[in-house]
Amino acid sequence: MNTKFAKKVSKLLLAAFVLSALSVFAVYATEEKTAASGITAVQEYIDKVAAETEAEAEAAEAERVSKLTEEQKIAEDEEKAAAERLKTANAYMDSDFFNSAIENNPDHKEHSEIAIKEIQTQTTPFYGTIWGLLPPVIAILLALITKEVYSSLFVGIVAGGLLYANFNLETAYNTIVVDGFIGSLSDSWNVGIIVFLVVLGAFVALMNKAGGSAAYGRWAVKNIKSQKGALLSTFGLGCLIFIDDYFNCLTVGSVMRPVTDNHRISRAKLAYIIDATAAPICMIAPISSWAAAVSGFAPENQGIQLFCQAIPYNFYSLLTIVMIIVGTIIGLDYGPMSKHEENAAKGDLFTSGTINKNEGYTPNPKGKVIDLVLPVVILIACCVIGMIYTGGFFSGESFIKSFSNSDASVGLSLGSIVALLVVFVYYLCRRLFTLKTFMETLPEGFKAMVPAILILTFAWTLCSMTSMLGAKFFVSGVISGAASELQNILPAIIFLIATGLAFATGTSWGTFGILIPIVVSAGFAPELQTIAMSACLAGAVCGDHCSPISDTTIMASAGAQSDHINHVNTQLPYALTVAAVSFVSYIIAGFVQNVFIALPIAIVLMIAVLFGIKALTAKKA
Repeated sequence: MNTKFAKKVSKLLLAAFVLSALSVFAVYATEEKTAASGITAVQEYIDKVAAETEAEAEAAEAERVSKLTEEQKIAEDEEKAAAERLKTANAYMDSDFFNSAIENNPDHKEHSEIAIKEIQTQTTPFYGTIWGLLPPVIAILLALITKEVYSSLFVGIVAGGLLYANFNLETAYNTIVVDGFIGSLSDSWNVGIIVFLVVLGAFVALMNKAGGSAAYGRWAVKNIKSQKGALLSTFGLGCLIFIDDYFNCLTVGSVMRPVTDNHRISRAKLAYIIDATAAPICMIAPISSWAAAVSGFAPENQGIQLFCQAIPYNFYSLLTIVMIIVGTIIGLDYGPMSKHEENAAKGDLFTSGTINKNEGYTPNPKGKVIDLVLPVVILIACCVIGMIYTGGFFSGESFIKSFSNSDASVGLSLGSIVALLVVFVYYLCRRLFTLKTFMETLPEGFKAMVPAILILTFAWTLCSMTSMLGAKFFVSGVISGAASELQNILPAIIFLIATGLAFATGTSWGTFGILIPIVVSAGFAPELQTIAMSACLAGAVCGDHCSPISDTTIMASAGAQSDHINHVNTQLPYALTVAAVSFVSYIIAGFVQNVFIALPIAIVLMIAVLFGIKALTAKKA
């Protein structure tokens, strides 16, 4: 009896459960149907309002046109046609479309000339002419003469705004502020770099506060016995951090400053070593943000292949490495750098200029070397993961492809923020500081990066002015005109043009973004095309290395905490020496077209020049 009753209860409970489930499903289905119906109603209302608004606008426009005289209608039609022509011209000269047209449009030269002429007629007569290079030239010359970078960059920006506005003051002012400064600071790539800078500044401040940098300095005093050892250690660390030049500059600077200071190496020399192992190293590393950028500018599916083929012919990058190693071994200092090194030997690491010190806190005496090494490893790992994440690695892409497709700006920002949080937890576990100390230290790191951020903002704005004046199209025209007549010496000419363009604009990526499509579409023989491609990349690095408005040069100054103009002045003779040997090497390579002959000759030439300079400076001394 109890068993039968239990079975009946079980059946009733099961039926109740099924009815409940069906009721819930019915309610859910009803709600979903109601929600779908509601969304449909909302969409219908939006469409209705849009149709009414459009009808009202058309009626108002028809009424306005009916009141115009015949002459006014003709003038208005002409104005609309002119605006449409200008829109078409600007669309054709857009970087992505322009690069595609170089490769695919047989009438590209004629079409680009028509577009440039239209822009010159309606916007500014200086567009696409040599005048487009005037603003950066003014800024660079003033910076070198006055030793004042902010005002020099600003004067260059004003000159660019005036040229673009055809000397109309109101238009120039709007162009400088809206299209220049606001446009630069609203660019997602630029904002990502600023975020990365701020986070990295905080990261460095935390390592210093925790005592990791001081502990490494104490270890280095015992284990790195000489100036040469300190310089080669800095160079070695720079080579290891080949992922990104920004990351390289700031990380190597923060880690090696205590070591080079202890051995009385000037901050200008430290800044040079950092700068020379940033872009040049990234440019010969297949897994780097620079390789990703080059692959993005090259024809589809050829990017990494072209980049790797170009490495043995990248004379500027390779000879810069030779110069650092040989120059350090033979103790070579010349030009303004020799004065800085002499003063450093007497205890003055800066010689002159603004001294950017970040000493608003006392290092924790409990800090150990691991408190610097482990955070740096975490930072590198997180930044690499951040970069491949933006390239789609975790969505199924291969490591190489995800790296080549990565967004370095976003990836470095994402990675550095995660690394900062992980290191904070690590330091808390080590009891090196509290949450309050952590929050107090963060602004110190931000303040250390303010000069670099300010200079970058001015440099980006100046680059915008140069771009708005179409300077790159003038340069591309010069190269296209020379391509058919100067085949064998064209790599050397491309190297010079790329150097000049990168120097004037302060952007190596922008330079090879302009020149790579031209080189690829020039119709060279395979080996000569590889040499020309290498010359383009090498020249972009060289100009970037020399330019006072280059973001990498600015980062190197910030990483070494060196006065920026001092860094530029002391580095220039070294960079120009390598550039001169590279230029000769490209002439040789253009005729020989064999890397196994050209590269050894280039290295021997570089070493011979360094020993020659050493002999000359020894005689003068």
